[in-house]
Amino acid sequence: MTVSRAEQRAATRRALLTEGRRQFAADGYHHVVLAEVARAAGVTKGAAYHHFDSKAGLFRAVVSEVQQELGERVAAAAERHVDLWEQFRAGCRAFLSAGTDPAVRQILLLDAPTVLGWDEWRAMDEEASARHLADALTALASAGIIADQPVEPLTRLLSGAMNEAALWIAQGGNAEAAEQALDRLLTGLRPTT
Repeated sequence: MTVSRAEQRAATRRALLTEGRRQFAADGYHHVVLAEVARAAGVTKGAAYHHFDSKAGLFRAVVSEVQQELGERVAAAAERHVDLWEQFRAGCRAFLSAGTDPAVRQILLLDAPTVLGWDEWRAMDEEASARHLADALTALASAGIIADQPVEPLTRLLSGAMNEAALWIAQGGNAEAAEQALDRLLTGLRPTT
């Protein structure tokens, strides 16, 4: 069976992403050397530069991949529930618990904001998760499950709070305590009767 050039390029890119992710999660961005990633992936340093231009380019692609997977994990947790409120709570909890995942902790929470810079990290976070949070809040407000209010500032507040809590968990904070605090915070969004 002959492997096409496109398949070979895709396999090389995948090998670099997989190995880059492993090394970035284990060692942190600043301790990873692109040539070592290439060697461990079984490709040349030139191939690594061809696909990603630099270590920062590889890191950016790994961050994007980890964010996408985190978004899928949050969506899967939410989809296990029929009730909109329970979907929302389950998705928020799944996001928080991601702080215990070594790749999320090191790559997304610790390294990405400093390596990519705050503006780029926020833009990637906005695309990967904050827009889904805004959609969920809009649906909850439309259904009367939470008090009717402007969604954008609420999205920013909750996103910031959950990012900080996930970072706190990643740095050894108590995940169960964070989840309980999140539940109390979210319950405050519901209209009082």
